[in-house]
Amino acid sequence: MRRPGTLLAGAAIVALEGLVALALSLYFAFGTITGSAGNLTMAVAEIVFFAAVGAGLLWVAWGGLLKLERWGRAPSVITQLFMLPIGYTMFQNDLPAIGAPLVAVALAGLGVLLAPPTTQALYDQDA
Repeated sequence: MRRPGTLLAGAAIVALEGLVALALSLYFAFGTITGSAGNLTMAVAEIVFFAAVGAGLLWVAWGGLLKLERWGRAPSVITQLFMLPIGYTMFQNDLPAIGAPLVAVALAGLGVLLAPPTTQALYDQDA
């Protein structure tokens, strides 16, 4: 079956989020190596967490959405739902430059992941 543009856009958004998480992992690793991390245990936990999230999101985008696997949509949608309150919190903490892109990407992700062409591609493969 042909992949609709909405599914490709959803996979691209999830992959971008995965790459950002991996970049954050590298950023924290660099800070830890250069000695700017205040608490080594917390820094290592952040590195491992963001590396795992990044790798997981890339797997969901590539191995799930792009391969038309139904299971790929659930973790993708959950990720977008988690990003909304995080973006809102950034606004409350006077960081709209971070909050606005988070909310915009999450809403775009929800829009394309829940769009009818995406649903049809993932669930009506036999039709």
